[in-house]
Amino acid sequence: VVGSYVAKFLPEQTMGSSTMIAMGLIGLRFIFKPVMTTKEQMEAIPKRKRIIGSVIGGALVGFTCGFVGAGGGMMMLFVLTTFLGYELHIAVGTSVFIMSFTALTGSISHFAIGGMPDYVCLISCVVFTLIWSIIASKIANKVDSKILNRIVGIVLIIVCVVSLIFNYL
Repeated sequence: VVGSYVAKFLPEQTMGSSTMIAMGLIGLRFIFKPVMTTKEQMEAIPKRKRIIGSVIGGALVGFTCGFVGAGGGMMMLFVLTTFLGYELHIAVGTSVFIMSFTALTGSISHFAIGGMPDYVCLISCVVFTLIWSIIASKIANKVDSKILNRIVGIVLIIVCVVSLIFNYL
C-alpha cells in the first residue's frame, strides 16, 4: 500500500525502468552464479536468520510490488534463493504462490487509487498466465537445477530488454 502511494508521485517511466534494470541484474545473477543450494543446506541456516531475512525481504518486495503494481515473483525468487537459501525448484514454486497474494494487494491498491485496467487485457493476462504457468511448472520440475537457473536468468533478461524497448518507444 505504501509503495502504491509513493508511486503516485513519480513518472511512470521511472518506475518501469528501475524494475526492468533490477530484473536484468537478477537474470544475470542466475546465469553467472546459479543457485545450487540443497535442502540440507537450506535447513542448516539458523531459524532466526531465516525469519529476519523473510521480514526484511518481504517488506522490500512488498513495497516494490505496490510501487510498480507487479506480483514480485522474480524479486521473491531472488530473496528466497539468496537470503533464505531455498533450492531453486522450491523457490520458484514458493515465489509464484506468494506472488498471487502480493499481486492481488498491489492491484487492489492501484485500483483504489484510480488506476482501473483495460478489462480485456486483464482477462487475457489471467487466462494466459494460468495456461503457461501449468506448462512451465511441468517443465521446471523435470529440469536440472543448473539448467533451470540459466533458463530463469535468460527469461528475466529477455523480459527486461523487451520491456525497456517498449518503455522507450
